[in-house]
Amino acid sequence: MSSPTGPSGQGTGPRDRTGQAEAFDSIGERYDAAFPHKDGQIEATDWLVASLPAGARVLDLGCGTGVPTARRLAQAGLDVVGVDLSARMVALARAQVPGARFHQGDLADVRPHGPLDLGRFDAVAAFFSLLMLPRAEIPGVLSSVRELLVPQGLFALSMVEADADDLPVAFLGSTIRVSGHPRRELRAVVERAGFEVVEESSRSYAPDAPDPADGPGAPPEVQLFLRCRRLG
Repeated sequence: MSSPTGPSGQGTGPRDRTGQAEAFDSIGERYDAAFPHKDGQIEATDWLVASLPAGARVLDLGCGTGVPTARRLAQAGLDVVGVDLSARMVALARAQVPGARFHQGDLADVRPHGPLDLGRFDAVAAFFSLLMLPRAEIPGVLSSVRELLVPQGLFALSMVEADADDLPVAFLGSTIRVSGHPRRELRAVVERAGFEVVEESSRSYAPDAPDPADGPGAPPEVQLFLRCRRLG
């Protein structure tokens, strides 16, 4: 699943997504069973809801099954668009959140005048989706998020705190590749992309294995949540 990268600082070489979508296609409904407690994600979503007027456009970047983020946003009367690389996740999101619109696509393709141009948004949510990218691509995607937002638009981001770059890890019976930054480094990357971090929080969390055949759940992780606003 390789494709050439585009402009906006995302490089010119091939983009390697080998196995990433297939892993989440395989996981399917088990993803929500493994992550039943999403308090930090829900609180960040509620911040968006409380900060936006009815009908505001919100992009759920890496929407997964649509639960809880897209569903919560749609129930609040917002105009919700979701994107995910996994066809299975998009199908689940469409079934579970019929009030939103969902597209299958690469996160790095979602940008103005890019392969997946979805217009401008009042807010973007990216919960644990950018960690699926190599580190070299994250600044370019953050820059694209800024371009997608209206002036002073909101951005809710979550990542797992880690010093890792495209690292293969076992995840719910599949293997995925993940990247992460230490806390201060992540904040610096986000700020360099043109955002003001208005609030930062963290949580310790360990997912459960939804099926004993999958073995134990993933080890505990520190989840970082940044509530941001576009500068300029």
